[in-house]
Amino acid sequence: MTATIARKPSRPRTRRPVWEERPTPVGQAGKAVLLGLLVLSVLFPLWVILVTSLSSRETIAEAGGLVVIPKGIDTSAYETIFAGGAVTRALWISTLITVIGTAIALTVTVLAAYGLSRPRSLGYRWLLAYFLLPFLIYPPLVPKYLVVTGLGLKDTIWALVLPPAISVFNLVVVRGFFQGVPQELLDSARMDGANEFLTLARIVLPLSRAVIAVVGLFYAVGYWNVWFDALLFIDRNDMYPIQRVLQSYLLAGQAPHTSGGTSGVTMPPTESIKMAVVILTVAPIVAVYPFIQRHFIKGVLIGAIKG
Repeated sequence: MTATIARKPSRPRTRRPVWEERPTPVGQAGKAVLLGLLVLSVLFPLWVILVTSLSSRETIAEAGGLVVIPKGIDTSAYETIFAGGAVTRALWISTLITVIGTAIALTVTVLAAYGLSRPRSLGYRWLLAYFLLPFLIYPPLVPKYLVVTGLGLKDTIWALVLPPAISVFNLVVVRGFFQGVPQELLDSARMDGANEFLTLARIVLPLSRAVIAVVGLFYAVGYWNVWFDALLFIDRNDMYPIQRVLQSYLLAGQAPHTSGGTSGVTMPPTESIKMAVVILTVAPIVAVYPFIQRHFIKGVLIGAIKG
């Protein structure tokens, strides 16, 4: 009895378009050098910031400022900025703003995008024009300040969460993705008795994980980096987000709690304190990005091309 061996189907080779020339060794080498320089231009400043934050006073003085080659590890800068509690509190407030703001922004964006992607929705053309109006006329700053203060949101996290709760760009991207969902799937869901909310939850959202992940990253980065709104609406020191605290560190050159009563205590150098706060500001977003990086290109391109 002859055994049948199942062969794994081979992947079809991707053919180049007729108009595209074959890459030359010089061209490939040039691309490699260019990409290497771009990567180096991003990693080198981060390396200098990290090394400087972990350097001692003698190493920084010998380097004349920023340190490129490390000579030992000194964590006194991190110990100093965490000792007073200002950075810890700011990190907690920024995390709270980012989590709550991203959840609200994604909910509003998904609901609005789904409604505007259905041609039979009531008044969807007028609503779409209303949402696209900020692309042409940017809302002034004074009315925004008056609205936020008039609603009693000043010196609360809601002053940083609600105003940027929806981005027109993200709305257009998600709407374009939703328009690409096959109409047959939506019709079959309605035939099974599903309403619009159930269709959105069971059919549309599972197919939209890539674009939701990318838009969520956009919102999270925006909320984490909020600074100007905090400068306008937050006057209490105990409500400062991390970016506002970073500004005070960079301007003052030292931790706020070390301004007095530090006689007899050897303080870390100013440069290491500044760089340590920068590392703490950048690290959370850098740590989250690799988990959704594979969705980034797919989500943006599909949402931007379709519709």
